[in-house]
Amino acid sequence: MRWAHVGTVILAAFLASLVEFVEALTIVLAVGMTRGWRSALIGAGAGALFLTVLTLAVGPVLQRIPLTSLQLVVGVLLLLFGMRWLRKAVLRAGGAIGLHDEAVIYANETAALARDGDGTRLDRVAVAASFKAVTLEGLEVIFIVIAAGAGGLLAPAAVGAALAGGLVILAGLALRQPLARVPENTLKFAVGVLLSAFGVFWVGEGLRYPWPGEDLALLGLVGGFTVIALLAVAAVRRSVPRPLAVPLGKHS
Repeated sequence: MRWAHVGTVILAAFLASLVEFVEALTIVLAVGMTRGWRSALIGAGAGALFLTVLTLAVGPVLQRIPLTSLQLVVGVLLLLFGMRWLRKAVLRAGGAIGLHDEAVIYANETAALARDGDGTRLDRVAVAASFKAVTLEGLEVIFIVIAAGAGGLLAPAAVGAALAGGLVILAGLALRQPLARVPENTLKFAVGVLLSAFGVFWVGEGLRYPWPGEDLALLGLVGGFTVIALLAVAAVRRSVPRPLAVPLGKHS
């Protein structure tokens, strides 16, 4: 059932990349609105160029690594990466830590970058901020694409990431404001589940474990991680202290 594997790869790459692209766009928009669009776009473009060169350089090297070794290493890294996302998503869903709010991040970045000036000349701080945002988030996208597409499925993973990037860029051009309505915490929960499932699957592949149902085992892993994560959310909610109810007539 190759289609199940391909579909899961595209979905995982799309959702994970969507989160990273939204975070990068938030910072680039904040830079552009406060320090000038010319500097912000130069920094973003330089970051995209750097990532392109890095991908072209690393790609041939990865192809020389034995598939089982690559699957094992990528599987471990992907599992750690996915569990980190899933842990934060569970804590946020359970109310233990605050929700991730792109509107707040945008406001904070804007306040930090604001200064006197009309943004007509090249601004090194703005260029550096945009470059860093695109580079750091882009590196995570590249890792996700390589990890999700290990085993001959780089093209479907790249398609998922490209769709996410195109969607975010178009939305950014149309709105020129952070995509605060994107349910990022829900996306991170789903991405954490998918990446963790892929991590376990690739570790098994690297160890030559014969998965029951082959690629269909991915669906079972996704379902298993989803159930465990939802149970964890319920446990966190029970452990988080709730504010005491104020008796009627005692309001100040």
